[in-house]
Amino acid sequence: MPTAFAADIICNGRGRRALWPGLRPERNVMLRIGQIRIPYREGEDRVFAAVLKKLHIQEKDVENWKIFKKSIDARKKQEIMAVYTVDVQLKREKAFMKRNRNKNIRSVEDKPYVFPEAGDKKLTHPIIIVGSGPAGLFCALMLARHGYRPILLERGMDVERRQKAVRRFWDDGEFQPETNVQFGEGGAGTFSDGKLNTLVKDPVGRHRKVLELFVEFGADSEIMYVNKPHIGTDVLCHIVRAMREEIIALGGEVRFENKLTDICTEKGRLKAVCVNNETWIDCECLVLAVGHSARDTFYMLKKRGVPMTAKSFAIGLRMEHPQAMINQSQYGSPADDILGSASYKLTHTASNGRGVYTFCMCPGGYVVNASSEEGGCVVNGMSYHGRDSENANSAVIVTVTPEDFPSEDVLAGVEFQRLWEHRAYLAGKGKVPVQLYRDFCEGKVSEAFGDVLPVHKGGTAFADLNQCLPKYVCDSLKEGIEAFGHKIQNYNRGDAILSGVETRTSSPVRMERNREFQSEIEGIYPCGEGAGYAGGITSAAMDGLRIAEAIRKVYCPNEGIKNKTEEKR
Repeated sequence: MPTAFAADIICNGRGRRALWPGLRPERNVMLRIGQIRIPYREGEDRVFAAVLKKLHIQEKDVENWKIFKKSIDARKKQEIMAVYTVDVQLKREKAFMKRNRNKNIRSVEDKPYVFPEAGDKKLTHPIIIVGSGPAGLFCALMLARHGYRPILLERGMDVERRQKAVRRFWDDGEFQPETNVQFGEGGAGTFSDGKLNTLVKDPVGRHRKVLELFVEFGADSEIMYVNKPHIGTDVLCHIVRAMREEIIALGGEVRFENKLTDICTEKGRLKAVCVNNETWIDCECLVLAVGHSARDTFYMLKKRGVPMTAKSFAIGLRMEHPQAMINQSQYGSPADDILGSASYKLTHTASNGRGVYTFCMCPGGYVVNASSEEGGCVVNGMSYHGRDSENANSAVIVTVTPEDFPSEDVLAGVEFQRLWEHRAYLAGKGKVPVQLYRDFCEGKVSEAFGDVLPVHKGGTAFADLNQCLPKYVCDSLKEGIEAFGHKIQNYNRGDAILSGVETRTSSPVRMERNREFQSEIEGIYPCGEGAGYAGGITSAAMDGLRIAEAIRKVYCPNEGIKNKTEEKR
């Protein structure tokens, strides 16, 4: 019988592992069989036999098969099931479908991701991509693979030096404004859980392509089919470095500690960009994948007339519980060697009409000081691949809209974030302010931790978090957490730990772009989360592919072009 395999690996009818031809079937019509339910401890060895039984066929009737999706159904704690969707190619598929009456078996066509044909417009200078988060990195990789030799500019350090700098900040408080949890190679997602789930609709296969590339560069192949895939920050760092090395090997450039500080336009078209306030680079094609925390860049772009609008986001606190408590609620057991650390997702509409929800939940994770400006404090969640810390943590956040911001300025959301981050910084005296949930409800500073001990990266200090967020946010959080206590037992326990503040859930602005994905200023391509078109690692990477496609449709490869136009002006 077959063993576990990747989504681009299939098993023939006799259970042998084999590559699906060309990573895609030559005949790409297949059967998709849903609701194959197997006790979760019995493993994937039983999947193939279950497929045969469900289809009422024999091994000899199967050409190829692969797991398309796997999830866990833990609604019945005494009978937890692994639920599979499987793609199968039969030798007599048409004949089978004529007699099929099972609604969970249907014919599907596997449509591979296709990078478009190149346009015929010639580039005078290399394409410049600003930001090496998932949007910029995937955009640069795809362009490099098709002969464009892009220049990738990153304001922070490479991931090797960045890891050391972030560790010094967490251990000793040595803050670097250009290299931290938000800035540096890999972007903000590098120091996160590395979650890859997304709700973005994807008719052209970008989501699958992103996952395939992650696997190609070192991620576990199970991310291709598990319901809630994640990589972990420890693995993600290696993947980011491997992608950078390929971009360079293909003739691209990756320049660290190179911050975009100005742009030059003429008659509504981009002419050049300035790096580090001194070096100008001629450029007719610029991808702005700057990330959601590049506030100085937002202000520069506003000054230079790049159209953008304020947008809603969410703010709140990060909340810690014992992972064993979450496991008990979700799986009926405090620990499980197969299922690992349990996750959750909770929502509530408060009586004031605001949405309260959990975000970026990190099973077996850490709360990290993710500050990127002097005098401000921001928290985020992070997990390693093993998700094996003592605590689960999640942001518990409340929606805010431009009507909540201090003015009608397009960047009023930035100032709104800064206000509460500064208050958190003052409350914690430069450390992450923390408070027990019961004390948060009573409005008093905690004096000691209870049974829940913090699992943090960076120092903490007791404070009253009611002073670090608007009253309507705090009221909504208290109401929401009480409601969550009816969904997960003891979620509202008094000694759960709150940390503040979580304000970087998404970009506070959206850079406008047209049907060709360009700004009103020709040659500028806003991209990813910072531009307001993504909300996580996967959706940002998908938008990076989308922008690479848009550029490809206009320009032909520039393999012979080398940048020789740098000068101080």
